Amino acid sequence: MRFRGNTPFASAVGLVLGLLCAVEAAKVNKHKPWIETTYHGIVTENDDKVLLDPPLIALDKDAPLRYAESFEVTLTEEGEICGFRIHGQNVPFEAVVLDKSTGEGVIRAKEKLDCELQKEHTFTIQAYDCGEGPDGVNMKKSHKATVHIQVNDINEYAPVFKEKTYKATVIEGKKYDSILKVEAVDADCSFQFSQICNYEIVTPDVPFTVDKDGFIKNTEKLSYGKEHMYKLTVTAYDCGKSRASEDVVVKISVKPTCRPSWQGFSKRIEYEPGTGSLALFPSMHLETCDEPITSIRASVELETNHIGKGCDRDTYSEKSLHKLCGANSGSVELLPAPSNSANWTLGLPTDNGHDSDQVFEFNGTQAIKVPDGMVSNSLKEPFTISVWMRHGPGAHEKETILCKSDKTDMNRHHYSLYVHNCRLIFLLRQDPSEAENYKPAEFHWKLDQVCDKEWHHYVLNVEFPTVSLFVDGTTFEPFLVTEDYPLHASKIETQLTVGACWQENSGHENDTETVPEPTSGGNARMAQFFRGNLAGLIIRSGKLENKKVIDCLYTCKEGLDVQLPEEVSSAVKVEFNPNQSSLTVEGDDIDAFDKVMQHISYLNSRQFPTPGIRHLRISTTVKCFNEDACVTVPDAEGYVMVLQPEEPKISLSGIDHFARSAAEFESQEGVILFPELRIVSTITREVEADAESEATEGADDDPTVQETVVSEEIMHNLDTCEVSVVGDELDGEHESLEVDSSQLQQRALEMSSSNHGLVITGVNTMANYEQALHLIRYKNWHTEALFDRKFKLVCSELNGRYISNDFKVEVNVIHTANPVEHANNAMVQPNFINPVHHASVDLSGHNLVNAHQASVVPSAATIVIVVCVSFLVFMIILGVFRIRAAHQRTMGDQENGKENEMDWDDSALTITVNPMETYEDQHSSEEEEEEEEESEDGEEEDDITSAESESSDDEEGGEPEDQQGASRQQQLEWDDSTLTY
Repeated sequence: MRFRGNTPFASAVGLVLGLLCAVEAAKVNKHKPWIETTYHGIVTENDDKVLLDPPLIALDKDAPLRYAESFEVTLTEEGEICGFRIHGQNVPFEAVVLDKSTGEGVIRAKEKLDCELQKEHTFTIQAYDCGEGPDGVNMKKSHKATVHIQVNDINEYAPVFKEKTYKATVIEGKKYDSILKVEAVDADCSFQFSQICNYEIVTPDVPFTVDKDGFIKNTEKLSYGKEHMYKLTVTAYDCGKSRASEDVVVKISVKPTCRPSWQGFSKRIEYEPGTGSLALFPSMHLETCDEPITSIRASVELETNHIGKGCDRDTYSEKSLHKLCGANSGSVELLPAPSNSANWTLGLPTDNGHDSDQVFEFNGTQAIKVPDGMVSNSLKEPFTISVWMRHGPGAHEKETILCKSDKTDMNRHHYSLYVHNCRLIFLLRQDPSEAENYKPAEFHWKLDQVCDKEWHHYVLNVEFPTVSLFVDGTTFEPFLVTEDYPLHASKIETQLTVGACWQENSGHENDTETVPEPTSGGNARMAQFFRGNLAGLIIRSGKLENKKVIDCLYTCKEGLDVQLPEEVSSAVKVEFNPNQSSLTVEGDDIDAFDKVMQHISYLNSRQFPTPGIRHLRISTTVKCFNEDACVTVPDAEGYVMVLQPEEPKISLSGIDHFARSAAEFESQEGVILFPELRIVSTITREVEADAESEATEGADDDPTVQETVVSEEIMHNLDTCEVSVVGDELDGEHESLEVDSSQLQQRALEMSSSNHGLVITGVNTMANYEQALHLIRYKNWHTEALFDRKFKLVCSELNGRYISNDFKVEVNVIHTANPVEHANNAMVQPNFINPVHHASVDLSGHNLVNAHQASVVPSAATIVIVVCVSFLVFMIILGVFRIRAAHQRTMGDQENGKENEMDWDDSALTITVNPMETYEDQHSSEEEEEEEEESEDGEEEDDITSAESESSDDEEGGEPEDQQGASRQQQLEWDDSTLTY
């Protein structure tokens, strides 16, 4: 308590106090301030005030009088604290005394604190008293106390993900406990604000979930077919509920369940005819799921059993195929395509497939008889039987393919080829001989091929007593050969049959269905009928087929091929079957194996292949180090689609209507039937319109015209041309169709003829067929009753697959009267008569060649008769001209078309002129006729018919036979010997 004033009381008090101060001044600063030894403080990084525990208070025992800095008297119960001092480097805090008397102080931050930079601070602090005396000397300081200050955090940072994107791959059909982990961090320093308390998938409706630690898993089994990849958006929250500044994208790919298999190839492969080879698996590879592989073996099979006779082969006649394969002549085709010259197969059902293979069906009730003389009755020399056969299990009875047996009286089988209980059996009985000894007679082969319902090619090479069998080019030895006596001598005629055996009805019943037929020898019948399909049945006498020909007959025109790359040729082994319809690939290097598979191709060498599907199958066997976990690769299947080839149109054209004199028909050369024949083959294809045409179409606004059809001429072979008679059959006694056989042989062609016409066969070019058809001549040495003959020509390719148009030719016979014979043949033409040569006169389309003059001098009576008759004939002709000219004007369009087709040849027409007419009369007649011709625009000449020529010729006299024959062999002759001018 401080008192001041000028009053006496005040003076007294001051004196007392002065005394007291004097007493206290005599005391000393004996004690140090005291503070706690340790302090703990907390400060928030956005604040400067530190909250200490315990509070900062300094105590001093030098009380009640505290030393002060002034001379004033201070009355206290405690000592005063003048300050606090902090010790340490770069301590961002300061200590401040709040009350000196109480020693209370605080610690505060000198600058903004950052918990992320330094979370805790530790330093020491001392308290100082005010010291002794007015100047504060002998100031005492307390001991050093340790201060620990923690900087409290505020949630100033948001979570941040460690990666920009997350990726993972899962296998379909599996539920995972954890697919991947996303992780976010927070820059805050405190546990609360720096920890991530929650993750969340933002993308809705996805089969995934994430836990608080960031692990993502699927909630259901995933399907590769449903979704290949999922994209998720994920966010994070810290414990202060602050959301991540940027969400993260998670990509989860779904991988199909790893199954060992062939991958990377198309199941449908299209093949364009004529394009050569086509790679089947250019991008294929084998997936082994990382299993350790030691070896791989794959079989690639091209299934073509449904195509023709087992695959795509040339469909020429079997006889032509034998020639193409190098077989010599001598082959007889017992199942030819039905035609006029080979009609015994007309009643058999055929396979009408698109490839036109000539396949005959035998249903157990049908058989055919081969005409007599087609095959030699005795097969003593070596011979070959070849046939294509498709046969099922069938019944237990004998089923005959080919049989030669007695026609009448007996049931002896001379030779036969038949099927019995899936065995192929060939019977060959020897002819009578001096030695009646047992000889090999039946040869048995037990073959699976006989009953597997597939096409197989069988060739029997018979060179008694040895019989060799080739099935699909492979040799088979008979497992059984039985012997029998030779046949007894007999004059009974034999019958060769296909599909059954001809035998006498001897009263023995047979389970085989039969069809009785009456014969001259009694009631004979067919028995042992065949059930199945046959094609290409050939007997070739005198020579055996060699292996090269047999392989050629069986080889397909389509198959598999492979061109091995050089770098893998030694690492992989490839083997083909005989007809290249399947192959096997074997190796231990999977990369080299894949390369070989990628080089396998399909090849079809036919110009017009059979369209349709060819199935493909790949069978694979894989061996591994660990046999227990070896890879099983399922079969891979696909197909080759052979597209429809552009089919050719074979066109025959030429002169289809002409006339020749009777003399030419009766001559040794005869009449050329197809003098100007042309054979042309074209294909029609659609091509896209070019840019110019498209521009035109756009200008015309015609959207319907999009493609252009073009026709191209192509070259290919023919195998048959058949000339048949239209109308009555040929009468062999006085007419025939003839061809120079040596000329045909030079062109490797053959000819067969009958009263129906003739057939030229052989695989050859259209040019050679043209030349061969130009050689065909028609001869008739009895033309008196013949006025015209009609013929039809048809050519075909591939055994009837492509057929030409029917080219019909009509030939007219011009009958001419014999030139007048005069009594005095020694008389010569008078010198004053100048013969007139009509070098080229065209009447009604008849081409008249240069005439030879006949030197004949008629008698007076004859001349008068001739003059009268000639005048009468002239008037008749003139009248006919007028009538026909009027008709001609109305029918001009039709006749103009016929003029181009008609080629009249009046080579034997003889016109006799009246020698008694004067030059003036003759001249006036000619002028009158010329006026008529000019008035009718010259059409009269085109209207002279062969009938009119006959009417004029019939009035003329006859001629001896010797002169008649000579005159008919000459060309057209004008008889101007009696013409006078």
